[in-house]
Amino acid sequence: MKIPISKIFFDEADFSIVQEPLKSGWVVQGKYVEEFEKQFAVFSDSHYASAVSSCTTALHLALLALGIQEGDEVIVPAFTWISTANAIEYCGATPIFCDIDLQTFNIDVAQIESKVTPKTKAIIPVHLFGLAAQMDEIKALAQKYQLRIVEDAACGFGTKYKNQPVGSIGDIGCFSFHPRKAITTGEGGMLTTKHEEYHKIIRILRNHGGGMSDFEKLDQKYTFLLAEYKHLGYNYRMTDIQGALGVTQMQKTDFILTKRKEKADYYNEKLKDLNWLKLPYTPAYSNHAYQAYVCLFEPEKLQQANIEELHKKRNDLMFALEENGVITRQGTHAVTSQQYYQQKYAIKNLDFPQAYIADRLTIALPLYPTMTQTEQDYVIDMLTTQYAKL
Repeated sequence: MKIPISKIFFDEADFSIVQEPLKSGWVVQGKYVEEFEKQFAVFSDSHYASAVSSCTTALHLALLALGIQEGDEVIVPAFTWISTANAIEYCGATPIFCDIDLQTFNIDVAQIESKVTPKTKAIIPVHLFGLAAQMDEIKALAQKYQLRIVEDAACGFGTKYKNQPVGSIGDIGCFSFHPRKAITTGEGGMLTTKHEEYHKIIRILRNHGGGMSDFEKLDQKYTFLLAEYKHLGYNYRMTDIQGALGVTQMQKTDFILTKRKEKADYYNEKLKDLNWLKLPYTPAYSNHAYQAYVCLFEPEKLQQANIEELHKKRNDLMFALEENGVITRQGTHAVTSQQYYQQKYAIKNLDFPQAYIADRLTIALPLYPTMTQTEQDYVIDMLTTQYAKL
């Protein structure tokens, strides 16, 4: 049996709709992108939504819209996909890393205030793996120090903080539609906001800095004239083929999120007695959308001295699983363990110990909406039998 870490869920509606832009000949940003944006704005409880080419470009545009520039500092969790920090670098600003809470894998809100300096302009909380960051505490700090909030909700589709969809709580939210996310457009991203001024500049900057897209010009008198370019912009647009796929993927939202939770609940029940594996934690303030089912490998009490030994043991387990057809991944990486950031900012692995532990000891198990109980039972059986052989 071969079980992937994730599997895309497409149906006949998806296969059918992606042909429509091909038939019409309008494959660049157009009516399907517009419809996808409208649906997503409603879903995320945001006034505005703007589709882009990836969540990385969404993060970059969000920071630019907020005026982040060279000399500024932006606080970001040390354990997140590298794009979160890279977007800050793109602006010429400096990422200020903050350690995480190992129970939630999200930013440790108790440590944020110590990172604030006169140069701090924003915070990027990450709703990692489908669990919301503690937004009340983050908003209080942002208000105290007059900081902006960009929610990295790449993993946050379907996640709510105290019943409020993530991406609608801070100034701007950023989502991903990579194939490992709950819904996908292949590649792609979305920005959400309730602020019209941010929405307007985002739509200009994603389109080379032009004031009007080709699709918007169709309603104008002189469609042959080029737009005015008053800003230094980027080509961060989503194609209409992707937008069409987004439209039909949104129609399956309830099914996809419900099935992901069902599979996660099954893991939770079947794995709860394993004393060497910490299962995903769900606090009272958030649901868990389970973009990924990420556990912590902890066969003994974690100490600085045994992290590398346990890391090797975790890797041996993951290799044994792969040899038996079960594909796993580490949750994500500690950005502070990556060469670029270590060299540029003179960071050592254990400067952020919780992030480093998560980097070395997390295991993401296979999870996707169409996963069968037989497949899950096989994962569970292989996980326990291969661990026993270590």
